[in-house]
Amino acid sequence: MENIVLIGFMGAGKTTIGHLLAQKLNTKQHDFDEILVEKIGMSIADYFERFGSESFREVETNVLQQSIQLEGIISTGGGIVLKEENRLFLQENTNVIYLKADLDELIHRVVLDKRNVRPLATSKSHDEIREVYLPRLPLYEESAKYVIDTTKKQPEEIVQEILDKVEVM
Repeated sequence: MENIVLIGFMGAGKTTIGHLLAQKLNTKQHDFDEILVEKIGMSIADYFERFGSESFREVETNVLQQSIQLEGIISTGGGIVLKEENRLFLQENTNVIYLKADLDELIHRVVLDKRNVRPLATSKSHDEIREVYLPRLPLYEESAKYVIDTTKKQPEEIVQEILDKVEVM
């Protein structure tokens, strides 16, 4: 099976949809944040605080290039598209799917998600989150082969839309 790479802003459903897709396709789901935490030996928030965003983005790029070789579903971090090198790399992959949702929906999901608490997001105002979100929109679209709008949709519905679009061998 050719891998499927999920990209999108926090709260878009990358992890949830990744798990469901993996189950449906009887394959593995690789969560980018988990891979990163294992590689850096600390939480992402701690790494950001200690070494800064530039250093984190370098590690993220290395992990992307390694993880793209994994078979299955790869759920990336929301900032993966910030580096042009990553966007070009993603464009070479056949099944890159941008899980898109409107900002109000994303904020609602992040605030309600008690399992995956995002302190950096929950401590920001809607306007501050919008400032992070808006510049990324064209970067996600430029990096993906397919765009799936997840707004007001159930996870199973989203998974079926993906399966209808991708090239699964």
